[in-house]
Amino acid sequence: MAVETEIKFRVADLANLTRRLQDAGFRLETPRTFESNVLYDTPDRQMRARTEILRIRNYAGRCTVTHKCPPDSLSGQERHKHRIETETEVADGEALAGIFQALGLVAAFRYEKWRTEWSDGEGHCVIDETPIGDYAELEGSSAWIDRVAARLGIDLAQYITLSYGRLFEAWREQHPGCGEDLTFDAIPHPGAQQ
Repeated sequence: MAVETEIKFRVADLANLTRRLQDAGFRLETPRTFESNVLYDTPDRQMRARTEILRIRNYAGRCTVTHKCPPDSLSGQERHKHRIETETEVADGEALAGIFQALGLVAAFRYEKWRTEWSDGEGHCVIDETPIGDYAELEGSSAWIDRVAARLGIDLAQYITLSYGRLFEAWREQHPGCGEDLTFDAIPHPGAQQ
């Protein structure tokens, strides 16, 4: 099982971040592409209570199923987010969703974004345009994340380890009545439409 290590940070200026990535030696891997995600859980949200996710993602012509959970050995005080990630590509996401539902799982949360992927050969930076704002993620070793963040001018205080679901919860507290899902239909994002 692979352990994913990452941080997010807010992006105020997408063009500026793109220039900084290029100046830091990053290469574009996937141009801006729409991504749709559905998280599945038990009706009483047992997986969420354990901070696990079970996700079907459609992105760049591929459908993947992913399970993530925290490693047993973490204290909860780390500045990076660490998750055990098991992921595989599937041929038919709708069929898999039907299987999940037949097993008693429900579609608990939907979220969408426009994603652009960059790599420097050692780690990845993805830029996500979401309905609640623009974020970037650095994914790689802890040392790589800190080194690249410093090169990009990202301070440790700007590190975010929350999931998009948790970020959406915090956003909803400030914007009551906005709906249950983080989708562009529910929350239009200027510039994030095709």
